[in-house]
Amino acid sequence: MSQANVIVVGNEKGGAGKSTIAVHLATALLHGGAKVGIMDLDLRQCSLGHFFANRRAWVAAKGVELPMPVDATYGDEGVALAQASDEEQIARFEATFAELTEQVDFILIDTPGGDTAVSRLAHGRADLIVTPMNDSFVDFDMLGVVDPVTLEVTRPSLYAQTVWEARKQRAASAGKALDWVVLSNRMATTEARNRKRVSDRMQALSRKTGFRMGPGLRDRVIYRELFPFGLTIADLSAQVRPVPVSLTHVAARQELRALMHFVGLSGFSGEVLLAAQ
Repeated sequence: MSQANVIVVGNEKGGAGKSTIAVHLATALLHGGAKVGIMDLDLRQCSLGHFFANRRAWVAAKGVELPMPVDATYGDEGVALAQASDEEQIARFEATFAELTEQVDFILIDTPGGDTAVSRLAHGRADLIVTPMNDSFVDFDMLGVVDPVTLEVTRPSLYAQTVWEARKQRAASAGKALDWVVLSNRMATTEARNRKRVSDRMQALSRKTGFRMGPGLRDRVIYRELFPFGLTIADLSAQVRPVPVSLTHVAARQELRALMHFVGLSGFSGEVLLAAQ
């Protein structure tokens, strides 16, 4: 078996910022000198694949150099593959995954906002699962069920059970523990009224299901502005500056450094995230 470290960015709800987290993890790892392979299991949307396609186009047009991943996303084939049987999708995943493991240090997999057979398979291959969520009981419902009167946590929800099964599968197949982190993502810069209540329930649920809670990325304009160019704050420099920047991009870099540290990848955050170009 390859020693490639497998990172799965997943939950079963859209809108929490999975693809934003995925592209930032990937670019930070690339700038840290890692060889990164990317897979996108959201076959119709393919945000991760589109991001790096835009990156290649922007770099070519501007004549600059930026690190690139080994792109194993399905591109135009994704829509057709989405209509294929589970068996065919799993076969393609297995072939792509096996090919990547021989080439890279990290395999980063973005997953769809729903339950699929191939997504469950990917979760079972993970060394690290990263689950972003907003400070909302709508997002919390993906992880746990609360009593409608007391708001006390009554039981884990379906996605938490999916991760639990992935943990058992990973332990049985590879004898390794699976690390699960839940990120408070897309947080508004002002304090939300219900944030403490959600946070308290998250702490209670984490003790039951074994995930770690950590910082994600705030809801900043700079993240949205850079996305269509295929760029992140890890890429900004004197040569790479497609939009006006200010002191807020320094804070954004610090957020990404904190994220990389929390998920155990601080060794790849590198000087590029320390710089304030």
